[in-house]
Amino acid sequence: MAEMFTVKVGEAAPAGGGRPAAGPVYRSVYAKDGLMELPQNVQSPWDFFSGAIKKYPKNRMLGQRQVTDGKAGEYVWQTYEEVYQKVMRIGSAIRSFGVNPGSHCGIYGSNCPEWVMAMQACNSQGICYVPLYDTLGANAVEFIMDHAEISIAFVQESKIKSILAVVPKCTAHLRAIVSFGDFTREMKKEAEKFGVSCFSWEEFCSMGKQNYEHPKKQKDDICTIMYTSGTTGDPKGVIITNRAIIAGVMTTEHLLKETDKVITEEDSYFSYLPLAHIFDQVIENYCISKGASIGFWQGDIRYLMEDVQVMKPTIFCGVPRVYDRIYTGINLKIQSGGMLAKHLFQYAYNYKLANMRKGLKQHEASPFFDKIVFSKIKEGLGGRIRLMIAGAAPLPGQIEEFMRVTSCSVFVQGYGLTESCAGCFTSIANVFSMIGTVGPPVTTIEARLESVPEMGYDALSETPRGEICLRGHTLFSGYYKRPSLTEEVFSDGWFHTGDIGEWQPNGAMKIIDRKKNIFKLSQGEYVAVEVVESAYMQSPLVASVWVYGNSFESFLVAVVVPERQALEEWAATNNKAGDFAELCNDPKARGYIQDELNKTGKKLGLRGFEMLKAVHLEPVPFSIEKDLITPTFKLKRPQLLKYYKDHIDQMYKDAKDARTAL
Repeated sequence: MAEMFTVKVGEAAPAGGGRPAAGPVYRSVYAKDGLMELPQNVQSPWDFFSGAIKKYPKNRMLGQRQVTDGKAGEYVWQTYEEVYQKVMRIGSAIRSFGVNPGSHCGIYGSNCPEWVMAMQACNSQGICYVPLYDTLGANAVEFIMDHAEISIAFVQESKIKSILAVVPKCTAHLRAIVSFGDFTREMKKEAEKFGVSCFSWEEFCSMGKQNYEHPKKQKDDICTIMYTSGTTGDPKGVIITNRAIIAGVMTTEHLLKETDKVITEEDSYFSYLPLAHIFDQVIENYCISKGASIGFWQGDIRYLMEDVQVMKPTIFCGVPRVYDRIYTGINLKIQSGGMLAKHLFQYAYNYKLANMRKGLKQHEASPFFDKIVFSKIKEGLGGRIRLMIAGAAPLPGQIEEFMRVTSCSVFVQGYGLTESCAGCFTSIANVFSMIGTVGPPVTTIEARLESVPEMGYDALSETPRGEICLRGHTLFSGYYKRPSLTEEVFSDGWFHTGDIGEWQPNGAMKIIDRKKNIFKLSQGEYVAVEVVESAYMQSPLVASVWVYGNSFESFLVAVVVPERQALEEWAATNNKAGDFAELCNDPKARGYIQDELNKTGKKLGLRGFEMLKAVHLEPVPFSIEKDLITPTFKLKRPQLLKYYKDHIDQMYKDAKDARTAL
């Protein structure tokens, strides 16, 4: 009998009173006697940092690459003690502006040491920090600054112009702007016209005192407000308390204890996932609590892997798109190698995979092939990686299997939302049956499924499927100034995530759909578009795909970003000339990609109405700058529709014309 990783702690509830049926309540087997209690001596994330100062003052804490004459060199590090001294001065300077505990400061920019120091300075004084970012829409920064009543904004140099553009509309609360670097005289004058003071990083630090009192903090104080996109209207501010952050950190520690991979002061974490998102904040707080070091990327995706190789981290977190790129890149190298190398790799892969299926742990399954074959893959990530974590969206099973077999490290996948303060389900490392799932609930959460009749999901069926509902310590406290929206997502104490899950026989959860990303075609068929896109993304020919349909049309179309090498190889075989953009515009290339995608879809069980009737090939990847994807690489559907509206209309017209011609 398979090992069970959950225990039932509550009975199912039948449909009634306008509510659908709900399945039994489950808890992690590691919390069978009750949800994990939080430590009494930790009242806020500040206690993690101040505790680390006492234990690890000389340890490396924050590092970034030294740039000389435009060229990035080695990482330069600041110790815990050095960072602490700056944080204390910044916290003191904040208070000198009359910004008191409970007030709000904004932080705007890419991951860097100054971001973390601004966050810790706010934590030191019981001040709520609010990440600012422009990926929620053109007016998002202005909206958040005003809605959250930001008093002081800490801003990366490259974002100062964006902040100055909204200053005239945010003067009711804004008192100062602090640059992560310098401020030009002209920029200072522009802001000061509206009564807003401006400081360089060093100027602001010099204003503060080194020894400033720490106000008393409570677990239920607001730590941060994190704005996320809503299905309609303005961004929504998710209220995260100190309690939720502490629970997220303690849950991470408990999970890693179960995998024998607890982080220590010897570890180093590579920071590139946005600190404006809760996932990275929880991981970095945990690393800080253990005296580990955090190294930052340069902020340019082109140099991401170079930064990793220079830093040589031991811990790497990624979202599915990042792991997909790693997976695709490795496979392309394997395919371009000699026949002997390909056969050796496949033999080693199959041998190790078979042993892992038998229950052997990753490091026990094939030490020999780890050393002579898979170590080269580990070297591509710096050579020291021992723990890899995937989050933000479900990771395709074949990619997770590949990473577990080849990375020479423990690999786990989790699921969570901003509202659950990062992870609420996490797979168990070295348990092979976890592949393709997000594992059982974490030790601070209880979970159940609620039926979604309109989508055919039944929480009481033999294979329970439905909307994932949560309750526990790590949940948010509501949406800031949006009580009606808060009431909408909570029912009888349960938070409704909007994600569709399926309980597995071993108690793990599998994410299978999204309640909101569903639409109906004109003939009545429902399309779960993320499931369809996930199937098409299995094709090695595509880097990205956005599938579109609506209730006025009877079929689906898609915008596809092809893999350059794959398309160029097809062109060479078929005697097609031209650069990548010209190939993307070639009708035969479009037909080839469409046919191959539909073949992949059929192989993976997609139904006839889920096949693509037309595609547009896009040579330029979907980007954050164009507002087409989020910082965690999720598709922004309304923005994609607006951007590609003409192409969508043309695809439908051409596909209908082709039908008529037949």
